[in-house]
Amino acid sequence: MKVFSVRELTTTLTVLLEREFPFCWVRGQVSTLSRPSSGHVYFTLKDEEAALNVVWFKHAQRRNEGGVDPLTGEWKEASGQDLARMLETGMEVICGGGLTVYGPRGQHQLVAEFVEDVGLGRLHLEFEALKRRFAGLGWFAQERKRPLPADPARVAVITSPTGAALQDFLRLAQSRGTGARIRVHSVLVQGDQAPGQIARAMQEANADNWAQVIVLIRGGGSLEDLWAFNTEAVAEAVFQSRLPVLAGIGHEVDTTLADMIADLRAATPSHAAQLLWPERRDLVQGIDLLEAALRRAMDRTLDSAVREFAALERQLTLLSPLQRLEARGQEVAALAARLGPAVLRRLEAAHLGLEAVAGGLVQAGEGAFTRQEQALARVELALEHLNPHAPLARGYSLATVLRTGRFLRSIRDVQPGDALTVLVADGMVQTRVESSAPGPLGEGASS
Repeated sequence: MKVFSVRELTTTLTVLLEREFPFCWVRGQVSTLSRPSSGHVYFTLKDEEAALNVVWFKHAQRRNEGGVDPLTGEWKEASGQDLARMLETGMEVICGGGLTVYGPRGQHQLVAEFVEDVGLGRLHLEFEALKRRFAGLGWFAQERKRPLPADPARVAVITSPTGAALQDFLRLAQSRGTGARIRVHSVLVQGDQAPGQIARAMQEANADNWAQVIVLIRGGGSLEDLWAFNTEAVAEAVFQSRLPVLAGIGHEVDTTLADMIADLRAATPSHAAQLLWPERRDLVQGIDLLEAALRRAMDRTLDSAVREFAALERQLTLLSPLQRLEARGQEVAALAARLGPAVLRRLEAAHLGLEAVAGGLVQAGEGAFTRQEQALARVELALEHLNPHAPLARGYSLATVLRTGRFLRSIRDVQPGDALTVLVADGMVQTRVESSAPGPLGEGASS
């Protein structure tokens, strides 16, 4: 069994309390109020059944002037009064802070970060309730937020026409961007009628289908002053907006539910103008940079084009018909230079061959001619022997029967009275057959 010392147990309890209750809101009535010279404020917060010691250190009292607590991240609105001095016994307040144990007395206590009277405290509780509800609905989700148009030319502004917020916004709008048209939707930004007017203006700006972006702006103020932008009507109108919404409500420390639902939050109305439009000197510098980049790009493109053109020119030169013809001409000339001597050699060889062939042909022709002459002589001799006129020179004659036109070969070839033509060596004799009788050799004879 472990036995704790008082210090050990007190330390353990301190760790447990600070871990389990790093920040909480407590409502009660002030009693046993004490303000020592240190500036700290000590009091007891009690209700009908219990009491809680509270210490409000001097450095934390300044947070009631407005801001975000660096330890808890909770939003704190300016109270508009020095509550540390105004705090009185019997006042009903709401305190926000963390629980710890005061060792010397062994008592747990609340180290207050914020102290508000019950009216403001009620608004804080309502704000937190609405924030939890809208967060559960996904209205704060970053993925649903849309980017604003760059350097918009048409802007719908929803604000009070008499407020300083609009004048600050317009003053910056005149000196930034490339020029824009601004349509102001006049609304109340504070009071019971403000939420309805703001919601209707949001709907009208969307229905007009004119603006590229809606700007919702208002100057700073207390939580009560800005409460219209925490109402459900305005929150729903911002969420349902078809156009992107830029909210610049209050000062940098002010955060409303409309800011949290909007597509983008500006710290102030002036900051909203800065988010919408760039400074003109930045635009001029940007143009100069773009011009320089364009020149560099043009130079690179031109250099690349020149190199590509040179490469194409070389390729075209290699593929050019004229170039190819010139190359073929050079090849033909080279071939001709080699072909000339070869042709001459071939011609000379052919000439020699022709001479040899011609000589052979001459010899063959002469032999053939001789042989033909001999054959012709033989034929002439044979014809001479067969020539019927040859015997005429030796005293023979050749008779032709005129009736038949045939040579007289037999006595049977004629009849008495036939006319005969007798061919002798030196002429021709006409005679007629008177009679015919067989001769001594059995050959016919006529007279």
